[in-house]
Amino acid sequence: MTFDYDLFVIGGGSGGVRAARVASGEHGAKVGLAEESRMGGTCVIRGCVPKKLMVFASGFPGLFDEARAYGWQAEPARFDWLAFRARLEAELDRLEAAYRNTLKTAGVIVHDTRATIADAHRVRLATGEEFTAKHILVATGGWPFVPEFPGSELAVTSNEMFHLDALPKRALVVGGGYIAGEFACILNGLGVNVTQYYRGAQILRGFDDEVRGHVATAMREAGIDIRLGAAVTKLERAAGGIRVIGSDGSEREVDLVLYATGRRPNTAGLGLEALGLELGRDGEIPVDAYSQTAVPSIFAVGDVTGRINLTPVAIREGHAFADTVFGAKPTAFDHRLVASAVFTQPELGSVGLSEEAAREQEPIEVYATAFRPMKTAFAGKADRVLMKLVVSRASRKVLGCHIVGPEAGEMIQLAAIAIGMGATKEDFDATCAVHPTMAEELVTMRKPVRTA
Repeated sequence: MTFDYDLFVIGGGSGGVRAARVASGEHGAKVGLAEESRMGGTCVIRGCVPKKLMVFASGFPGLFDEARAYGWQAEPARFDWLAFRARLEAELDRLEAAYRNTLKTAGVIVHDTRATIADAHRVRLATGEEFTAKHILVATGGWPFVPEFPGSELAVTSNEMFHLDALPKRALVVGGGYIAGEFACILNGLGVNVTQYYRGAQILRGFDDEVRGHVATAMREAGIDIRLGAAVTKLERAAGGIRVIGSDGSEREVDLVLYATGRRPNTAGLGLEALGLELGRDGEIPVDAYSQTAVPSIFAVGDVTGRINLTPVAIREGHAFADTVFGAKPTAFDHRLVASAVFTQPELGSVGLSEEAAREQEPIEVYATAFRPMKTAFAGKADRVLMKLVVSRASRKVLGCHIVGPEAGEMIQLAAIAIGMGATKEDFDATCAVHPTMAEELVTMRKPVRTA
């Protein structure tokens, strides 16, 4: 059978674009790609990139305070949201154009419309056009989820946070994951009065417990009102903004309610069920180690699979798929040791096992230290950095590394290389410190604080 395309990709985010570019540009496949929104997907358009730029913006008030302690005569600063938003949108336009140019250079044919799957080798565009493809790759990512309750239509999601007409004076952030924590810190840094509701016992579920507590304490000390065991039962319009009625019967008025209670795979209406594919509970597409579904011609990568919802993971999955199917080089991405960063204030970096997960697996030693970093201690601030290593007592391998502090994401990237290579605690100990730095604490912790 002759096909219109060797590969048709549905979704122009990080994973889909990487797969399309490698399949076409490196392996010579004829590739088509359909994207119904803007090229770049969640990360570039409505996620990591604009969020990180907002993190940078929200950090300047603290820098101004530190500058005065270091002798700079800094004038009182004023944040101009509209000026920042205009610059942000221009940057996103630039990045989207870069993504499009990358696809064009690689020879990928782009269709700016929605695509669905008609059968195992056929896609249907919203324009009415249909194309056949030997392989179909679903890379449609995830989408924010807001539960239905009275007044839920008054809430916004992270998608809308980059396009607000004005900054609110009072905001409620609902959720306890990294997106909720990051936006709570962003808004707080920009001068917004922030309350955060989370129905669980501690924010940042899934991370090391000690790290979670350290971040939560720092956020509270920065002025964020974190309410644990709290949920919203009703939202309603009020003269002064939005009235929030909590699960404990409390009432408050805010100007903005941000729901960051999770994202779900963006699979609705794609036509997957009609092919006999049984989706997961949240709509995720089950795949094997090579990102292949139960329908041999259909593959899926990125957040839509519900494996690890991180942009670099989607990129690696997309690349591995292209090498496997079109490069005659079977490649399965290893999901077992993926570093991550949470851009709260303070920042969190983590790789490997938490203390809790490690001690369920085997006997361990825990090395940890908390200290005031030189830069902010000089300015009279009370913030503290946390460094933590989880070590196997049998093999001496470092099973996990967790950092809370400035530039934690930058540090954890380098620690991940060593841990991925199987470094032992003695390898860390044998590494000479770089002084004076925060990171030197990773190689100077000689005695465990506890064993388990």
